[in-house]
Amino acid sequence: MNNSPTPILTARDLHKRYDLGKRSLEVLCGVSLTVERGDFLALRGASGAGKSTLLHLLGGLDTPNSGEIWFQDNNLAKLSVGALAHWRNQKVGLIFQAYHLLPELDALENVCLPARIARTSAAAAEKTGRELLARVGLKDRMDHRPTELSGGEQQRVAIARALINSPVLILADEPTGNLDSHTGEEIIDLLCALRAEHQVTLVIATHDTKVAARAPRVINLVDGRIAPPPAA
Repeated sequence: MNNSPTPILTARDLHKRYDLGKRSLEVLCGVSLTVERGDFLALRGASGAGKSTLLHLLGGLDTPNSGEIWFQDNNLAKLSVGALAHWRNQKVGLIFQAYHLLPELDALENVCLPARIARTSAAAAEKTGRELLARVGLKDRMDHRPTELSGGEQQRVAIARALINSPVLILADEPTGNLDSHTGEEIIDLLCALRAEHQVTLVIATHDTKVAARAPRVINLVDGRIAPPPAA
């Protein structure tokens, strides 16, 4: 009898291509991986290796041409568009290199947006949003719009937004890519601390060797395939 827990995320033989006119671009070529609850996994590779594509597939933002993605006992391909959006809203926190904050909203409003989409009351969403912004060091910047914040501050807002609905999985796509090395290190410190505090699973796509070195587990992508580990 197998009593081992179900992995939080499983990808099986993922293939993804993009058709560009008469030409096809193979981005992922048979990628399989398993992520356990509480893992911190770094997807490492050069630009164009397929890291972002894989992360988008794992987060249900795109679909593979073939292969399966399972979140615990749910096959993402079997979910309707509405059910998939609900799953992302409730279970997944997404952090992007470009932040993707709404420019017309201030920091607190950006953070609270996923909670309001989930129909959390305005008062409860604001309370949690304020707590999260204080936790990420922006207690005095809550009423500032994105254009009034530095890149590092905008990324902190994005991290708080990713946590507002208490996700069990955080997917971060090059979260330090637009930041200087010092600010980038602070962001990774923050993500590691928040992972420990909230017991979330963290998957980061990065080309930065220093960021990847912080993860207990690293998968290297080369030309859309998982590279074998180096020989001992």
